[in-house]
Amino acid sequence: MRPALAADALQIGSKRFTESYVLGELLKRQAESGGGPAEHKSGLGNTAIVYQALRAGSIDVYPEYTGTIAKEILKLEGNPGMVELNAALAPLGLAVAVPLGFNDSYAIGVREEQATQLGLKSIADLAAHKDLHFGLSQEFLARQDGWPGLAKAYKLESFSPTGLDHGIAYEALAGKRIDVMDIYSTDAKIQRYHIKLLADDRGYFPHYDAVLLYRKDVPQRVPKQWAALAKLEKTIDEARMQRMNAAVELEGKSFTEAAGLYFSEPPSGKSVAQTSTPVPAERKGFWDVLFAPDLGKLTLQHLLLVFVSLVASIVIGIPLAVLAFRKPWLEQPVFAIVGVIQTIPSLALLAFLIVLTGSIGTAPALIALFLYGLLPIVRSTHAGLRGVGEGLRQAATALSLTKGQQLRLVELPLAMPSIFAGIKTSAVISVGTATIAAFIGAGGYGERIASGLAVNDTTMLLAGAVPAAILALIVQGAFELIERHTDPLKKY
Repeated sequence: MRPALAADALQIGSKRFTESYVLGELLKRQAESGGGPAEHKSGLGNTAIVYQALRAGSIDVYPEYTGTIAKEILKLEGNPGMVELNAALAPLGLAVAVPLGFNDSYAIGVREEQATQLGLKSIADLAAHKDLHFGLSQEFLARQDGWPGLAKAYKLESFSPTGLDHGIAYEALAGKRIDVMDIYSTDAKIQRYHIKLLADDRGYFPHYDAVLLYRKDVPQRVPKQWAALAKLEKTIDEARMQRMNAAVELEGKSFTEAAGLYFSEPPSGKSVAQTSTPVPAERKGFWDVLFAPDLGKLTLQHLLLVFVSLVASIVIGIPLAVLAFRKPWLEQPVFAIVGVIQTIPSLALLAFLIVLTGSIGTAPALIALFLYGLLPIVRSTHAGLRGVGEGLRQAATALSLTKGQQLRLVELPLAMPSIFAGIKTSAVISVGTATIAAFIGAGGYGERIASGLAVNDTTMLLAGAVPAAILALIVQGAFELIERHTDPLKKY
């Protein structure tokens, strides 16, 4: 069941690419125009994460594409329409409605000059050129309607694509570091980088009509916001969507400003290629972006993620290490468990925790950071306890100290330098790892990194990475000072 939310705000999600960010902002503004509150949880990751957030009730609606729903989510064959999709979604408590009016299909693109040189006109022509370097987005590589099926349909199995974030693939193609990439047909950079879209002459890609995928109770629970969203039906054609994408990718506007063009600019009926070249907005310098008004909020969110998870890691990790030390048969199982946790890819762990907790945002992010913080603390504490001399333990026994008193008065104080080193390592690692939390809506400096990746904005990337690096140095320095003032051997 969906958790209750204050003021019953409509929770809107979006994926981590330009068009989804923009549509998420547009839906938020449109919903609010209906007289009810709405929140946009942006850049939640790929289809799997956003879909799980919808199933869990952490979001109510997000912009999706019919082909993705059919192939990736429902695993349906053919090209089902809205009626068939709704029939399959009904048992899941979901539905699809409000076709926005444009088809954003997948396509395969190459540089125009290379297409002319090699005579590339369709995807089938690629098979004859074994030296081509494919650079495909990680989601496309994994999707059922992506690379696996495409390679089979066009006999491209001999190629070994490189996984790239979609936001940087255009520059990689232009720089001739790759030769072939996957493209969304409404991408604004197609004309800018002179990319030729190869014909899908075997009809592999289905239609990807933009629609709203939502929880079935939304129209009844937030009728004002839903009525406002319903007014978007068939009001965004390919040219209009491409125009909003161009505002971000070519003109340097924010996602919110790009979404605002829907309300301020009437549809022109022309594509970006047919209009005059967009005039880039004056881009903000690094210092302006770094010290933007959201810096304080992001810093507080980041600190919350790091230190709440660190306290949990300390509270669980130290007793776990003590248990492993006192019960030698538990040593290897404990080390194996905390070690394996450390090897789980962060996004995979976050996706699993979304399902487990039934939510996105802070809760699963804190659990993930807590789990990642265990290994340094457990190992360092265990090593510190083992370093206590056996003679000291015998002396404590001779003084009639109980096991608990030995631990509290002798072993832990002597092991404290090693324990403290593990806590310090865990804290510094958490500062960097916490940036991943932004991909499930937990905030922090990762929000800027995710946004920068989506549009290949180096300034925005640095504005998220630099504060995280500075915070790591501050945390390291703070622990050094604490250690210097608490360790008698380091005081002087």
